[in-house]
Amino acid sequence: MYFEYGETEVQYLRSRDKRIGEVIDRVGMIRREVDPDLFAAVVHHIVGQQISTKAQATVWRRMQEALGTVDAGSVLAAGPEGLQALGISGRKAAYITDFALRVQSGAFDPETVRESCDAEAIRQLCTLKGVGAWTAEMLLLYCQQRPDIYSEDDLAIQRGLRMVYHHRQVGRELFEKYRRRYSPYGSVASLYLWAVAGGAVPELRDYAPQGKKGAK
Repeated sequence: MYFEYGETEVQYLRSRDKRIGEVIDRVGMIRREVDPDLFAAVVHHIVGQQISTKAQATVWRRMQEALGTVDAGSVLAAGPEGLQALGISGRKAAYITDFALRVQSGAFDPETVRESCDAEAIRQLCTLKGVGAWTAEMLLLYCQQRPDIYSEDDLAIQRGLRMVYHHRQVGRELFEKYRRRYSPYGSVASLYLWAVAGGAVPELRDYAPQGKKGAK
């Protein structure tokens, strides 16, 4: 399953911003995988923290093979030691187990998150161990396909903005200017900024001062 968007979103962004429109025309439609199961998506994100994408894929595959369906019941059946045997660190195993316990007890309800506005959903997700604001935002985009997620804490988005608009740095005020411009389709704009940051338009370069590529 891929993030769903179409002509409505891209035509709106083209009408609001010539440069992002040029990027859209150059890159074409983007296929980014999504996982509609919030429990599995949270676990997947925790597994992937501070390890490479390749390592995340390996551990996640092991987890799916060992547990079958990744849900609260299968996680609690495995227990922290069983999770660690799959290559998950002790701290992450504790986070995942705590999350499963909260879901099983009803202390955390994924359906309530789905029904909440963006800000409230982020607040609820941030009550989970191992989940910060950026992770919560990515869950709203890649799990729930919310249309207006545009994360200031995402360094690749910052890089994409510098490359598309030739900024040396992007402070909060400038970032918010683009948020207003892209809304209500900030998620689609994010997809294209990530693509640019990843080299999808080779002639675009990062204008950050040398040695400060990660600066905001």
